[in-house]
Amino acid sequence: MPTACGVDFGTSNSTVGWSRPAQSALLLLEDDKPTLPSVLFFNSEEDVITYGRAALAEYLAGYEGRLMRSLKSLLGTRLMDDDTEVLGRAVPFRALLGQFIGELKRRADLAAGCEFTSAVFGRPVFFVDGNPEADQLAENTLADVARAVGFRNIAFQYEPIAAAFDYESQIDREQLVLVADIGGGTSDFSLVRLAPQRAAREDRRDDILASGGVHIGGTDFDKYLSLARIMPLLGLGSLLKNGVEVPSSHYYDLATWHTINSAYTRRAWLDLKDVYRDACEKDKLDRLHDLIRRRSGHWLALKVEEGKIALSDAARVELSLDRLLSSPTVSLQRADFDASIGKLVTSVEETVKNLLRDASVSPAAVDTVFFTGGSSGVPLLREKIAALVPGAQRMEGDLFGSIGAGLALDARRKFG
Repeated sequence: MPTACGVDFGTSNSTVGWSRPAQSALLLLEDDKPTLPSVLFFNSEEDVITYGRAALAEYLAGYEGRLMRSLKSLLGTRLMDDDTEVLGRAVPFRALLGQFIGELKRRADLAAGCEFTSAVFGRPVFFVDGNPEADQLAENTLADVARAVGFRNIAFQYEPIAAAFDYESQIDREQLVLVADIGGGTSDFSLVRLAPQRAAREDRRDDILASGGVHIGGTDFDKYLSLARIMPLLGLGSLLKNGVEVPSSHYYDLATWHTINSAYTRRAWLDLKDVYRDACEKDKLDRLHDLIRRRSGHWLALKVEEGKIALSDAARVELSLDRLLSSPTVSLQRADFDASIGKLVTSVEETVKNLLRDASVSPAAVDTVFFTGGSSGVPLLREKIAALVPGAQRMEGDLFGSIGAGLALDARRKFG
C-alpha cells in the first residue's frame, strides 16, 4: 500500500488524509472522529500530556497544568525560536510544535496500520503577510519538524488548492472555481480551473490562475468579539483616577489564543497590582484578577468562540460566563459581532478583489465559489465574498475535511 499521506496541520483543527479506493480519505484520529483539535495540555497533576478533545476536557475539568493552542500561528515569527515555561521547565516552542506533529503522525500511523514515510503538508498561501523571508522560514521550520518526527519525503501544497482537488473529485463538468478557505489563522483563496478530465494530470500549474491570502482567520474574529463585548466586563475601557484608560495590553493578551499564557507571568501580575490601586471600577479589575489567578483565560476564549459559532445560526445569543465573579450573562448580537470584525472582513474582500484582478478574470466568469475551512460559516464574511462574484453558485465542502482529503489526492500523485 502507498505510504504517503496528506497532513492538514491547522490553527484550530488538524486532519490526516490517505487516498485509497472506495474508502474515506480522512483517518480517524480521536474518538472515531477525523479531526484532532490542535491542542496540547500538560497535566501537572497526572504528569501526562494529552491532545485534542481530551486536552480541552482536562483543562476545563480544572486540572492544574498548561494548555497550548494555535501553535501554527507562531510559524514565521521570532517566538518560534523562544522558550516558554511548561511545568517549571523552559521548553522551546519548536519542541512543542514537534510534540503535536509527532502525535498527529503516531495516530495516523495507528489508524492506517502502516507507517507513513512521505507526506504533502498543507500550507496557507502566506504564513506571514508581506514578508517572503519569514514566509519561507515558516515553511522550512514546519519541514524540519516533520522530518524530525519521521517523515522522510515532504512536499507542500497551498491549502485552497488542496480543497480544490477535493471538490474536483465531485464534479462532472469543467468549472472555474474560486476556492475560499477560511481557517483559524488565515483566509486563503485560489482561482482554479477544474474538470474530471484534468484531475489525472500530474502537473496542474496551468490550471491555477491565481492564489492569494491574508493572515486573518477565526481566531482573529474571536479576538475582536472578545475585545468588543467581553473584555469590558474585566475593565477594558474603564478609567484610572487620572482620567486615563486602564492599559489594554493584558486584555489583548487574554483575547489572543497564542498569547493567553503571557497574562500569567509574574511581571504581568505585578503590573496589574499597580493598575488596581488607581482603578475607578475596581469590581471589574477584581474579575480580571480572579480570572488570571485561576488561569481561566483559555476557558474564556473558548466561551467567546462558542458565542461566535452560535452567531452563525442565530441573530442573538445569551452567553453565560459562570466562572467570572458574579457570573454575568452577556447578550451577543450578530450586528455587534459584524461591527467588531468589519475591518477584518474588508481586508479579506480586498484580497479577493486583488486575486481576480491579478488573474485578469471578470467576476462573471467565475462559475462556483467553494467554501471550506471552519470559519467560512461566518455569515458576514460569506455574504461579502459571494457578492464579489454574484453569478457564481455557492458550494460548501467538508469545512474541516476538504483540505485533508485534497492533500491525500495530491500525496498519491506526488509519491505514488
